[in-house]
Amino acid sequence: MFRRERSIPLRGSAAALCNNLSVLQLPSCNLTHFGVVHGPSAQLLSAAPEGVPLAQRQLHAKEGAGVSPPLITQIHWCVLPFRVLLVLTSQRGIQMYESDGSVMVYWHALDAGDASLVQAVFARGIAASGHYVCVGTWAGRVLVFDIPTKGPNIVLSEELARHQTPITDIATEPAQGQDCVADTVTADDSGLLCVWRSGPKFKLLTQIPGFGVPCSSVQLWQGTIAAGYGNGQVRLYEASTGTIHVQINAHARAICALDLAPEVGKLLSAAEDTFIHIWKLSRSPEGGYIEVEHCHGECMPDTQLCGARFCDPSGSSFAVTGYDLAEILRFSSM
Repeated sequence: MFRRERSIPLRGSAAALCNNLSVLQLPSCNLTHFGVVHGPSAQLLSAAPEGVPLAQRQLHAKEGAGVSPPLITQIHWCVLPFRVLLVLTSQRGIQMYESDGSVMVYWHALDAGDASLVQAVFARGIAASGHYVCVGTWAGRVLVFDIPTKGPNIVLSEELARHQTPITDIATEPAQGQDCVADTVTADDSGLLCVWRSGPKFKLLTQIPGFGVPCSSVQLWQGTIAAGYGNGQVRLYEASTGTIHVQINAHARAICALDLAPEVGKLLSAAEDTFIHIWKLSRSPEGGYIEVEHCHGECMPDTQLCGARFCDPSGSSFAVTGYDLAEILRFSSM
């Protein structure tokens, strides 16, 4: 069971975007960082365990060419083996900061040359894999950036071009030195999933076709893909083969966020039906198939949920954002 904790106030509402919450836990400082976007700005907040906000910072999208301020589409902390970067995507490009948002170390402008007049140009979907940061675009491409141990010498090393519709989300997990292991998954508006092995040259391992609805959020855990869809379903696939293990009719409306607590295999799902659910994933020792158990459900009446994240790798607390809600809601296990 989970109980409601002290909320963290925001300067304004979170934007009505999927995956609109990022969380970075800093156990050494006993702090948790939260990131939320709205319009042309992003809010960064630091909070103590009891929820007392200690610091706030606002970041703005780099304007580039154009007369109106670009909208920010996502903010996400990328935890690399040797540093942590804060990555912000917008309608103009990709901004990378030091983890506290104090210094911008890299800017990549989006090339709208191949976009039609009716196409929206944006970047969306952010994840770190090894010493690479992957970012999706409106054109279905995934940009792979090679990150140095320190400094601003970040290089665009590769573009992955297997999607035909805009990227929605990207998930990764450590490869742990295994060969031919699937450690990166990209999802798009058609529901297509592409499974990759990261490295100096990313290798496509398999594709999981869509079925007519977008895949809004995706996670990867111990070789299992958890994908959340616009029809409220959560599907679990074997990453290496694309075989479906489980289909859960988890929500009555579109899923807006998934998250995983890697230490315990808990899956968090939030959707436009105002519900948040927590599921326990486990692999059967006999057959090796995935088993799912429902652990907890929470309803946020009259709230359009847009972001949900665990606040620690053991899944003992989580946070939620909603549109027209000027606070981050926090829950912890009893």
